[in-house]
Amino acid sequence: MKHNVTKKLIEVAIPLDEINAASAAEKAIRQGHPSALHQYWARRPLVACRAILFAQLVDDPSSDPERFPTPQAISIERQRLFEIIKELVKWENSTNEDVLRRARAEIYRSCNNSVPPIYDPFSGGGSIPLEALRLGLPAYGSDLNPVAVVVGKGSVEIPPRFKNRIPVHPGSRDRLQYCNADGLAEDVKYYGNWIRKKAFERIGHLYPKATLSDKNSDNKATVLAWIWARTVPSPDPAFSGISVPIVSSFLLSKKSGNEVWIDPIVDRYAKTIRYCIRKGGTKEEIVKAKKGTKMGHGSNFNCILSGSAITSDYVKDIGKKRKIGVALIAIVCEGKNGRIYTETQAEHEIAAACTKPDSRPQITISGTTQYLGIKPYGIDQFDQLFTDRQLVALNTFSDLIHEVRPKIENDALRAYFSDDNKPLSTGGSGAKAYADAISVYLYFCVGKLADLANSLCRWEPIAQCPRNLFGRQAIPMIWDFAEGNVFSSSSGSFEVILNGIFKALQKNTFNYPSTPISIVQSDAATFSAPTPNVVISSDPPYYDNIPYADISDFFYCWMKKTLRNVYPDLFDFLATPKQDELVAASHRHEDKESAESFFLAGMSKAIANMVRWSSDDFPTTIYYAFKQREVENEGISSTGWATFLQAVIKANYNVVRTWPIRTENSSRLRGQKSNALASSIVLVCRKRDTSKGTRRIGRADFVRKLKHEMPQSIEDLKSASIAPSDMPQAAIGPGIGLFSRYDSVLEADDRPMSVKTALQLINRELDDYLSGIEGEFDAETRFALTWFEQYGFQAGDFGIANNIATARGISVEAVNRAGIVEAVAGRVRILTRDELDLGWEPSKDAYLTAWECSQHLVRALEDRGEGGAAILLNKIGPRHTDTAKDLAYCLYDIAANKRRDAVEATAWNGLITVWSELTKQAESIHAPQPDLQDVLDL
Repeated sequence: MKHNVTKKLIEVAIPLDEINAASAAEKAIRQGHPSALHQYWARRPLVACRAILFAQLVDDPSSDPERFPTPQAISIERQRLFEIIKELVKWENSTNEDVLRRARAEIYRSCNNSVPPIYDPFSGGGSIPLEALRLGLPAYGSDLNPVAVVVGKGSVEIPPRFKNRIPVHPGSRDRLQYCNADGLAEDVKYYGNWIRKKAFERIGHLYPKATLSDKNSDNKATVLAWIWARTVPSPDPAFSGISVPIVSSFLLSKKSGNEVWIDPIVDRYAKTIRYCIRKGGTKEEIVKAKKGTKMGHGSNFNCILSGSAITSDYVKDIGKKRKIGVALIAIVCEGKNGRIYTETQAEHEIAAACTKPDSRPQITISGTTQYLGIKPYGIDQFDQLFTDRQLVALNTFSDLIHEVRPKIENDALRAYFSDDNKPLSTGGSGAKAYADAISVYLYFCVGKLADLANSLCRWEPIAQCPRNLFGRQAIPMIWDFAEGNVFSSSSGSFEVILNGIFKALQKNTFNYPSTPISIVQSDAATFSAPTPNVVISSDPPYYDNIPYADISDFFYCWMKKTLRNVYPDLFDFLATPKQDELVAASHRHEDKESAESFFLAGMSKAIANMVRWSSDDFPTTIYYAFKQREVENEGISSTGWATFLQAVIKANYNVVRTWPIRTENSSRLRGQKSNALASSIVLVCRKRDTSKGTRRIGRADFVRKLKHEMPQSIEDLKSASIAPSDMPQAAIGPGIGLFSRYDSVLEADDRPMSVKTALQLINRELDDYLSGIEGEFDAETRFALTWFEQYGFQAGDFGIANNIATARGISVEAVNRAGIVEAVAGRVRILTRDELDLGWEPSKDAYLTAWECSQHLVRALEDRGEGGAAILLNKIGPRHTDTAKDLAYCLYDIAANKRRDAVEATAWNGLITVWSELTKQAESIHAPQPDLQDVLDL
């Protein structure tokens, strides 16, 4: 390892509040977001990846003492870099060339005008390579999963290859110049519409219009969706052989005052069920409709013919015997003024029933019921997830992509693309490769259509449209489902999906740099970077996360059918690779311990490979997906976190920083019920300096060094306004950084200390630090802290209160006089924030305490927002603001970790989260100017 490497910004400080706020805001972006191209799971926010890469490459000003010789100069320069990041992470600046140009210039300056390549060996959906490309850097990525590879190629690799090209389709000469991926997007839309038209000619008759009974409407209307219910034979012998519906909800529209629901009309004598559409109704009727035929949780239902219970075991048994059927229970049509709901029609049942597909996906569903809730019901092949009509439609669109490819190639030749006959998979950029590229995006339409055209799509009664299957990382069983009309103009249709992909391509284009770009299939443990000394930034799999290979087979079967000629090497296998997937999946190993051993060994190899290829001149950044439940169950030294860190340290990385990245907006107090832990931890790592030989240290020396170094590190984190909920994760950086400086920390019996033990010691130092700063508060505040920890806002005995006060050298009367407590009839309690004096003025308070300052600040933030809190912070003044901030950290710790009061903890977490903004606003408030007459009187 080289000595005297330049320290990068990410190793010292980043504007975490702004990055987190932008990451949370990005979750609301739908149209035009690159993720709209195709489903892939656990994507990191693009703005966070962008900021991390920038800070990873740009020098921290403390590394250049000649230019920045003083702390003030360093601070000013650091703030300048922060301002670039703040602009860079705004979503609206994702394609702002002025903002991107400034960021690129800063990177080039720090890299001596020779930018390094970025490599992500777990590239997934391509977020990190895409942001590297946006910053003007050579971008490389790899993934074992072929679905991820194709998604990454479509997001990162293909658009720059065909940048600034005019569209090739007939009649496309409306513009003289097309920038970036505009021409590519136009062609995707044109050939997608060609496919839709051809598909309708072939199978449009399978999607008949509905006849309406409403005299105020046209007689025929295009169907948006057919609502189906799964059925099972009635368990009552009196109704043997009669199928009854198992329905989670009969509610079609939840619009208040205009509810629409399905009313099953039962004739027990005729043994029939008819489904009627009802509008409005009583509260009881709506509640009943919302419950469907469910009884309790899971797959327990009520037989609406006999009243008998349909148990979960019964449904599973029927499913395994392949006797679960379906019944059409409603039709939803497109109307001029909204949705039109109508009852079932024989023509539509016949159209669905007589349809038979020519081929079916032949992939077995592998995995556990933990995230594959369909398996207990006899669904073990992917073709069983679709109705026959859906299979026919998906087959038709897939076949048409093969048919349109020669047409695209001929049109490209007429548009003067080269006739090199070189395919996309071998680096081609001529007519043949262009036809392949368009085919990739047309497949994306099929893949997204499959996500919306399967029998596991819920009907959403609020938005009144079908919902896609992968709302989460699982394939759950559902009972009533919406079959969308692929030829409608509403949700679930090919047209809407095509337009979404067109916008994702068109709206996310930027000035693609002329740098190398490549996404390939590779195992992270054995990947070979295109060149030595790459900069690694990666988001590895969480140790016991859902094995994406199992659920991505859903897409692989359609991807293979459509793109096997475009990327033949990716589709040599029947299904996605699973045994080498780096995740602790117990179902693939003998037991949980074997699965964890597999993960640790594999992750150690992968990170060792990162160390092998990564540059000495730049830090490596590794994302870790923190789960709230693991912290709740095991604390900050959780098994997953410790296992992951063990792999990082074992590979010879030294962890120098940890940054908590949130994707949930936890900065506002209103309506928030609990604290949001960091969604990810970004580890900033440097190769360990092995030139000094083996370095060991004993436990006692390690603890002593922790006590010496941790307080200043925590002070630095507080100065950066790290949220209290994120402080335990952020404090790991300096603590584990000390631990990983050594080859081993030895216990008393000479055994190496485990990472889990080190994390526990680090967390203990944080607790000791927070306990230590309590001694710096005024006596009244220290009384209130002790009382709050023991009683919260509840009343307690005066004698106990007096003992607590006396131990702090004051009396209960003094605390009462300070306006903190109420002491009545031998009972004492702390006043709640709602009981505080609304007209409180710090300058007029003769007994000003830190407790009052912090409590009033939270109340101002709750009642009057940031502006009101900033005004109050200005009035409190700099002498007391730091103390109030320290107290907020202590109160969060007591509320969250000792009293388990999520609401109170959230209040203090929110105050710290916006502290930087409050301080900035407070500093901009000037003291009122004296009246002119007052000056003259003086």
